[in-house]
Amino acid sequence: MQDVLVIGAGPAGLSLVAALAEAGLAVQGLALNDPAQPWPNTYGIWVDELEDLGLVQFLEHRWKDCVVHVNSGKLPLHREYGLLDRDRLQTHWLTQSNQHQVSWHQGKACQVEHFPTHTQITTEAGDTLSARLVVDASGHRAALVQRPEASEVAFQAAYGIVGRFSKPPTDPQQMVFMDFRDDYLPPRDRQEPPTFLYAMDLGDDVYFVEETSLAHHPALPMETLKQRLYQRLRHRGIEITDIHHVEQCLFPMNQPLPDFTQRVVGFGGAASMVHPASGYMVGALLRRGPGLAKAIAAALSSPQTTSTQAARQAWEALWPAERVRKHYLYLFGLENLMAFDAPQLHQFFAAFFSLPIDDWAGFLADSMTLPEVVQAMIGLFGRAPNPVRLGLMRSVFSHGHLLGRTLMS
Repeated sequence: MQDVLVIGAGPAGLSLVAALAEAGLAVQGLALNDPAQPWPNTYGIWVDELEDLGLVQFLEHRWKDCVVHVNSGKLPLHREYGLLDRDRLQTHWLTQSNQHQVSWHQGKACQVEHFPTHTQITTEAGDTLSARLVVDASGHRAALVQRPEASEVAFQAAYGIVGRFSKPPTDPQQMVFMDFRDDYLPPRDRQEPPTFLYAMDLGDDVYFVEETSLAHHPALPMETLKQRLYQRLRHRGIEITDIHHVEQCLFPMNQPLPDFTQRVVGFGGAASMVHPASGYMVGALLRRGPGLAKAIAAALSSPQTTSTQAARQAWEALWPAERVRKHYLYLFGLENLMAFDAPQLHQFFAAFFSLPIDDWAGFLADSMTLPEVVQAMIGLFGRAPNPVRLGLMRSVFSHGHLLGRTLMS
């Protein structure tokens, strides 16, 4: 009998498998495809987050010149950003898994049965796998994790291109975190959901440019994002001369939290770990995975621990009460962002990135305590112009229930 079965082999699944194996547990994995199959998307992260974790060696690129553009001007961020080396990080976690003799199975989990001492998974092909605890890290469309139905799910969507251009779409060695300027759109289109450019100089005259919708219900179509990206580049006299890779991303920002009483534990998108107000998750995986692995190892250290008890301890480690309260505060922030019109959004980000770096960095990373987040938001309200303040005050009435959950969860 294995200790843990992890479903999924993306960044969430592989990182947790490695952490569980390092914690001394007997682990097996189940994935739809070969766990060594390359990941399709790029993953960016602030360098100081990796420095805190001792993982800067897994960065492929780093930029010290990071900026945000709004209609009122350019905002230097004075913080270093990085792009993860996907292949190297994936290989690192696979190597760790192999060293600890993790066995991988290929297939789709379609049925789950719970017994007092273990859980059994049956795949679509009819194979059965058993473990004392099952962790679902299969993504936002979770294989097994149950969550309440959501009436309106907001999605972050992005269409990006890695390639060469007739002239540089960014300054040399620069990373554009957000370019919200909408001067490239006809006036009639500026009332549509705002999008921004995320761009970086990859060296050797190769650039990555991506048109992104921060959050919207329903999701903005990829064709709309593609059209806007080409319009934005053309407005600045830039043509795409060579496409190396096309990236399309779509994921929910405000999925309901899972049922914490269920015996299958979630991790990553399956556990609603996406930051509702920013879309970040990779940093959360790297920070919270080892703690979850330790909690599971502690729970399973006693042969008398039932699967129900182990799952409860795992959920408590992943989603303690304060983190749940912060989650609802971030959801309140997301509702504000989606309610702002384009001028308010420009004013909001100008005020947000004028906060002390520790405040906006901690907010984006979810690394602050709840009182610290509240204090940062009060500071933001004090810096924001009146149209943004008015929008925030209106939101207290329309989305006050989320603030109530922050106080009472």
